[in-house]
Amino acid sequence: MAEADGFAAAIAIVLAHEGGFQDSSDDAGNWTGGRVGAGTLKGTKFGISAAQYPTLDIANMTTDEVAAIYRRDWWDRFGLDALPAPLATKLLDAGVNIGMVDAVTALQRALRACGRSIAEDGKLGLLTRAAAASMSSDILLPALREALAGHYRLVAAHDPAGSRFLPGWLARAYS
Repeated sequence: MAEADGFAAAIAIVLAHEGGFQDSSDDAGNWTGGRVGAGTLKGTKFGISAAQYPTLDIANMTTDEVAAIYRRDWWDRFGLDALPAPLATKLLDAGVNIGMVDAVTALQRALRACGRSIAEDGKLGLLTRAAAASMSSDILLPALREALAGHYRLVAAHDPAGSRFLPGWLARAYS
């Protein structure tokens, strides 16, 4: 189980990976309508995007406000505190980057690679949690990193324009 300060450690990693404010007009996430040119260009800060949170003042958000959103909408919502701390941290970071369905699917793929019979349904249900909790993080985390790297490589292969992000994605997967 993730210790009481597990969220604090996890959010520090997410904030470092996501970086500060940016409002590039060619990034759909920066627009309140979720598409380039749709709505208002408000930007993204520490991964909190105008597309996902159109009513927020993104540029002026504090790290405490961002952390509160990640605790409420990610950590608590998905029950990450029920997982071992290193795994919860990796899932939060991956989920913020690629979405929780894909992050959990990567976890399930890693569990299967480690010999656990788990469906790859993208749901962090009781069976996935139990399987993850039953394994040593020393074994499961490297398998999860490989599964995440595979996800990023597949995304880059299907979107040559997005392949410029692959080195950063792989660095994040293996961190």
